[in-house]
Amino acid sequence: MLERRLYRHIDWLLLLAIGALCAIGVTMIYSTTYDPTTGSAGSEVSTQLLALGLGLVALVIMLSVDYRWLADAWLTIFLGLIALLSYVLLFGVVDGGARRWIGLEVFNLQPSEFARIVVALALATLFAGRRRGPQTASGWGWTALIVGAPFLLISQQPDLGAAVTLLPVTFGILVFAGLRLRYVAVLVMLAVLTAPVAWTYALEDYQKQRISSFLDPGQDPQGAGYQQIQAKITVGSGGPLGKGFLGGTQSQYNFLPVAHNDFIFSVLAEEQGFLGVVVALGLYLFVILRGLDAARLAKDRIGTFLVVGIMSGFAFQVIYNIAMSAGLAPVKGLTLPLMSAGGTSIIASLAAFGLVLNVRMRRFTN
Repeated sequence: MLERRLYRHIDWLLLLAIGALCAIGVTMIYSTTYDPTTGSAGSEVSTQLLALGLGLVALVIMLSVDYRWLADAWLTIFLGLIALLSYVLLFGVVDGGARRWIGLEVFNLQPSEFARIVVALALATLFAGRRRGPQTASGWGWTALIVGAPFLLISQQPDLGAAVTLLPVTFGILVFAGLRLRYVAVLVMLAVLTAPVAWTYALEDYQKQRISSFLDPGQDPQGAGYQQIQAKITVGSGGPLGKGFLGGTQSQYNFLPVAHNDFIFSVLAEEQGFLGVVVALGLYLFVILRGLDAARLAKDRIGTFLVVGIMSGFAFQVIYNIAMSAGLAPVKGLTLPLMSAGGTSIIASLAAFGLVLNVRMRRFTN
């Protein structure tokens, strides 16, 4: 547990930046769900505040427990994740044609949001004692199992977006573990060669439609291309200084669907303009660089790989969501970490940063 002498090694600057992003997120959620007829915002704001409170508890727990103890228990934690994902497929709550949640009284829990943390912990432990990553059939087999099992279960929900976020976690750890470049080249070639097969047999029709509408949104401006077109309009209408808090027409008049969730960054660009975008991007860049600095300072390979995996998944999600909000990537249900509305997303993100802070803080322990 957390020793008093370790308090002075907590990265308060990182915590401050995380808190600032969360505050911006709550403010934008309030704006997008505000109803001028009642003078109040939607229930999403109170749900987000509750999730922030639970996320803070999760952060403290992850900060307090020695990450090396968690590494020793990685198999138990991994099996627990698999059990939760299997439960979701059998008994989970169905919403919008997807079965992704476990129904709770307060909000719905989405176990797939914790998969990135568990996969990072498992792979970090697996490769900590290996000099150059998975060099044997056994190493590759364990890697395929650790990544493939949750990937397949999450894909069946279906939630391909959440499943894909496991790949940057894996790639980041493999690179830092010393994976030879020739293996990287082989993986890239396999991805290219299997792309036509995946397009034909793995992707659903709506997923193919999202990709084709990204390439040409005008082919279905009232259907598959609608969100992308409205997101571009929302971002572009902000100008240098934005339209002001509660002043965004695209979000206030519901032209932009799920603005409080997937497209929260578009709302920020419309209301706060280029200046607000620069501030948010600066905070995200600081968080990512500060997190990677924790990997550099880690006292052991487990800590380094764990932080690299967490930050790789975080950075990918941030970059993809912002690119999607600007119309530079296909629309996918990936939240913007720390800002988008989503109870489990906030809790999982704060728990992950609890581990990052844990690794940095314990660099002076035996």
